[in-house]
Amino acid sequence: MSTAENNPRPDNDITPHMTPADRAAAATIEARSRDWRCGAVVYHAFVDRFAPPTPDRLQAKIDAGLYAEPKALMPWDAPARRGKRLPDHGVHSHELEFWGGDLHSMRTRLDHLQSLDIDILYLNPIHDAWTNHKYDALDWAGVSPEYGTRDDVIALAEDCHARNMRFMLDGVFNHMGRRAPAFLDALANPDSPYRDWFYIDDDAYDRGYRAWFGAANLPEVRLEHPDVQRLIWSAPDSVVRAYLRDGVDGWRLDVAYDYGLALLADITAAAHAEKPDACVIGEVWNYPRDWVTGDRPALDGVMNMYTRRLIMEFLDAKITGGRMGRLLREMIDDMGIDAALRSWLVLDNHDTPRLKTMFPRDADRRLAQIMQMTLPGAPVVYYGVEAGMTGDNDPEMRGPMDWDAIDAGAPELDRLRTLLAIRRRLPALRLGDF
Repeated sequence: MSTAENNPRPDNDITPHMTPADRAAAATIEARSRDWRCGAVVYHAFVDRFAPPTPDRLQAKIDAGLYAEPKALMPWDAPARRGKRLPDHGVHSHELEFWGGDLHSMRTRLDHLQSLDIDILYLNPIHDAWTNHKYDALDWAGVSPEYGTRDDVIALAEDCHARNMRFMLDGVFNHMGRRAPAFLDALANPDSPYRDWFYIDDDAYDRGYRAWFGAANLPEVRLEHPDVQRLIWSAPDSVVRAYLRDGVDGWRLDVAYDYGLALLADITAAAHAEKPDACVIGEVWNYPRDWVTGDRPALDGVMNMYTRRLIMEFLDAKITGGRMGRLLREMIDDMGIDAALRSWLVLDNHDTPRLKTMFPRDADRRLAQIMQMTLPGAPVVYYGVEAGMTGDNDPEMRGPMDWDAIDAGAPELDRLRTLLAIRRRLPALRLGDF
């Protein structure tokens, strides 16, 4: 087993800082300190855009035709801009623009994460897929060749564990890509063994199949199908369980609100059967209570977009501080403090404008980050926030990492380090009650 699995962080020893009230709840606080999911700091990176590859590895990928037309390889300093619709391919041109980052290049920048004292590295999807964002999987079990191989996954997990960090992946199981062999066979052949994996009905849908959010490139998957369940999570060699055996520590489930509570509980149980302390986080944009409570909780935690909304509305002066506090108290009473501590506190990510674009005033951003680092939960640092990167809606918020700003000592980098150091020094901010 890895060092990360055997030993809690040495600075999780809370004894010297305990108040009398803490001592009365010592067993509970101690249990939280042993749960790596509680109050962790998450670093969220987009693989293609985080770390430039070495010239030889990039050339090898070019020689292999991985960026051949209609795909395009962009220079690292080129901004991400919205492209034009490609009717013949069913996507926009910006979905096929690559900057060349991969799992190997991620490993070369782990020093940066360690300097920030990050607990969890979380990556956008690495599934074998056609586009740069990889939400259109061709094969859930395989790694997209632009990003590497399963051996690269194992190596990155080992490197993270050696630095006392955990490693989580993005599971995109609600839909596949229109080019997936299983879907193409299902669409063409009424007798295909994959026919019932998808919602295919020539009369019911304009294009002959149900697509997620109406996006033609994302046919929805029938998660109730037993073969689909065996492939994704229920079988010992399923995608969820096999990657956990490869060293991955957990999954963030894309559009978890589309799965339903029962299926999410099955996936979470399968992950825990493989690795008892695995973390399963769901993308949930609505109120978090029902997803993390009950005799058989659907998830270990959610992406706490409800708290994000409260922060944003407070900064926009749409609610008062007093009302925000009451709504937070109500939420935590409903979902439980431990589930709240495991849930991810997101300010910006690959689906939202960047923090600096949403709040150009430095004072607003500073207050937002202070609240993110002090409210109950696991704060998520979206790559580039420490470099002061800007970016509006998709794909602008997914631009390449500005390492020049990091090397120059961006003021946002110093602020983030200060906030993370305070959070690390004060156990109440990571593990305390509300």
